[in-house]
Amino acid sequence: MKLKGSDIVVECLLEQGVDTVFGYPGGTILEVYDSLYKYQDKINHVLTSHEQGAAHAADGYARATGKVGVCMATSGPGATNLVTGIATAYMDSIPIVAITANVAASALGKDSFQEIDIKGVTIPVTKHNFIVKSADELAPTIRRAFKIARSGRPGPVLVDITKNATVSEGEFTPEKIVDEPDHYKVSSYQQDQIKEAIEMIKQSERPFVFVGGGAIASGASDALKEFVEKIDAPVTDSLMGKGCFDGLNPRYTGMLGMHGTKTSNLGVSCCDLLITIGARFSDRVTGNPKKFASNAKKIHIDIDEAEINKNIKVDLGIVGDAKAILEALNLFMPQQNHPQWMKQIRELKERYPLRYDTSRLTGPYIIEQLDLLTDSQAIITTDVGQHQMWAAQYYHFRRPRQFLSSGGLGTMGYGLGASIGAKYGVPDKPVINIAGDGCFRMNMNELATASRYNVPIIQIVFNNHVLGMVRQWQTLFYGKRYSQTVLHDKVDFVKVAEGLGCEAVRVTTKEEAKAALEKALEADHPFVIDAIIDDDDKVYPMVAPGAPIESAFDAEDVKAKQK
Repeated sequence: MKLKGSDIVVECLLEQGVDTVFGYPGGTILEVYDSLYKYQDKINHVLTSHEQGAAHAADGYARATGKVGVCMATSGPGATNLVTGIATAYMDSIPIVAITANVAASALGKDSFQEIDIKGVTIPVTKHNFIVKSADELAPTIRRAFKIARSGRPGPVLVDITKNATVSEGEFTPEKIVDEPDHYKVSSYQQDQIKEAIEMIKQSERPFVFVGGGAIASGASDALKEFVEKIDAPVTDSLMGKGCFDGLNPRYTGMLGMHGTKTSNLGVSCCDLLITIGARFSDRVTGNPKKFASNAKKIHIDIDEAEINKNIKVDLGIVGDAKAILEALNLFMPQQNHPQWMKQIRELKERYPLRYDTSRLTGPYIIEQLDLLTDSQAIITTDVGQHQMWAAQYYHFRRPRQFLSSGGLGTMGYGLGASIGAKYGVPDKPVINIAGDGCFRMNMNELATASRYNVPIIQIVFNNHVLGMVRQWQTLFYGKRYSQTVLHDKVDFVKVAEGLGCEAVRVTTKEEAKAALEKALEADHPFVIDAIIDDDDKVYPMVAPGAPIESAFDAEDVKAKQK
């Protein structure tokens, strides 16, 4: 049947099971927005304050639900404003489809008003992208975009549509979309590799399992739990892997890497077999790559063959879906027992617990109270910096898709938009964004989005009046030369939040913070907590850049060195 191009766009979204779209209208995309108006009983559109907020909201929705997030923008600056959000999703392998509109095909290449080659701009930060110049191309292209976003290693896909394609009519034949997770899984491993992995595990006396975001994308949590029980091993994770393994399980040793626990860093450094599942060995995890897990043989399980031997040379690479590979290993893996190794890990955990100053209000205190008050069940989004690390360290993530944060790109301003998207995706869970004052300034206008739709998210600002993580590096490695990291000015976040339609309080003590958290969790509207903390608080443990991870130091080590 024949349909107007803009109607085909919306019909294709419905086919894909899309229930929520985040975006901002403009001239070239007006036809699509007119169709959204006609379909408003079937698709909910959330008008954000800025297109970057729309991209982050789509990303947060995707991370929290496992479904493809969708954002929309008009041509020119509307499209380019999506780029940071698209790049954020790309670096963390998050499935989103960004739909932009462009000038008419006849006006392309003529520097028309608000014309931009957004396809060219986004080639480096998308899994794939398209430009559609006729209505007949719309349905097959959008269907392909969603399949690409979901399949294999997930990622963002951009579909740019010329104005004439949205106005004219094209052929549309409805299709039933197979939307079962296994339909999009890809594996190319061999049974011989499974046998080799089992032999390596059987020969190991000190195995350690390292989990990344790929294990969450594959839905491998249950298979992972069975696997680590069978091989009797401790478990660590990357920032992106948080929640794939229960943070309260005795086998869990905390995060690995620059701000990982000493137990994880020392344990990985002395293990004899490191089994890495769905992680890419980023520099923040490995420290000095030449010395990373140097005593261990290494097995790397990843859906992307390009990741095998890219950053760390391994003894066995297995390419495929993490869940499928773990299930195959579990099928043939005999029970292993390593009582001495597990005893050694328990002793490390007792010797090197996470520590902070308990005499005053700090970031870790707020995270611990939040963890207690939500019974470790909330969805936590973060921006990037000290607050991000404290959230990763002190909140106990019990399940996948509970911790949403920009890991690869490190996008300041990510969390607020992501929290709005997450709340739309999972409305029955409390959603809290943790931000520093530097990050909050970047996209705090999205509070207007939260108040417009009365989205009951909680925004906590760790307000230390500095760019905390950069200042920490300046203190430790740059002779305390605080170049452009001090934010002591006249901005009042409580007044800003109230002006944008939210309830807000400022807290300066532990007692005030706990009471504010309790009040915020009971609220049925957006709530902002401006938490004033010391400007020189630091995230520990810490590995110096380029140093081996076993050299992690904490505040006590710094004090001893200064003496």
